[in-house]
Amino acid sequence: MKRVLITGIAGFIGSTLGEYLLARYPSVDIVGIDSFTDYYPLSIKTDNLAVLREAGVEVHDEDLVTANLEGLLEGVDTIFHQAGQPGVRASWGATFDTYLHHNILATQRLLEAAQASPAIERIVYASSSSVYGEAERYPTLETDRPRPVSPYGVTKLSAEHLMGLYASNFGVPTVSLRYFTVFGPRQRPDMAFTRFISRALLGRPIQLFGTGEQIRDFTFVDDVVRANIAAATATGVAGGSVFNISGGASVSVNDIFTALESLIGTTIAIDRSARVAGDVDRTGGSSAAAMDSLGWSPQVSLSEGLARQIQWLEPRVGSYADLV
Repeated sequence: MKRVLITGIAGFIGSTLGEYLLARYPSVDIVGIDSFTDYYPLSIKTDNLAVLREAGVEVHDEDLVTANLEGLLEGVDTIFHQAGQPGVRASWGATFDTYLHHNILATQRLLEAAQASPAIERIVYASSSSVYGEAERYPTLETDRPRPVSPYGVTKLSAEHLMGLYASNFGVPTVSLRYFTVFGPRQRPDMAFTRFISRALLGRPIQLFGTGEQIRDFTFVDDVVRANIAAATATGVAGGSVFNISGGASVSVNDIFTALESLIGTTIAIDRSARVAGDVDRTGGSSAAAMDSLGWSPQVSLSEGLARQIQWLEPRVGSYADLV
């Protein structure tokens, strides 16, 4: 890697990846792009970029669909495609066109530009375990049939298919990583752990959709960042490859509440609501393929990761009071 492009650089994972590269790969030039949508407050994205901007990282405030991608990719050999419209629950109804725009059309435009840029050595795409929906088995393998149960999952799978198509038809060197519930410092305010921890610290009840017996496979953000770099630098990986990136910590949401009570030292009140359409009962992926082909394995345990997220969020919880 000599010059990398991070799409969605102002987001949770994109900004963490940027800082990781800055600290550990100082010879690598970083350029970023983010459309700064208002899905959550722009002040959070501004804060995410503070270290990168102070270091002089070039950040473009543009939409991938309309940006001059040919100029943006000049000299770039590696693309970390983290940009996309997140959120399972918000993907239903009238906002679906936003998901089409940011998850599918933006990806297609990026792939077209990459196809025309012979310097590109690897595109690493941030896919999601949401592509599996209610999976056929656990731990789920990359070869198991995807069957998403939300519009969000459909768009992530569609973009993943585009990655495969451009690899097989035009030789674009793509790799897709299916993230399993990423958590840690900078997690978005709409995501579960940020909501749970913030409300617990503020002494408020936590809103829970469903029984709490739903099981999730949680992956710490630093492990996801390392997976991206492994995917970008591994040799012998075929274009169009897909890998699960799973922390291996498949636990119930109710178990998470118990862990948080212990770490924060308080009793958590829970307001229970009906399950939301598009939420699955369970996620759990096998990372054996990533271990074999990328040399990647998760390093941060669920308990350690939760403690680090709590430590990060505690001094900032006041700014999240109106968001959670």
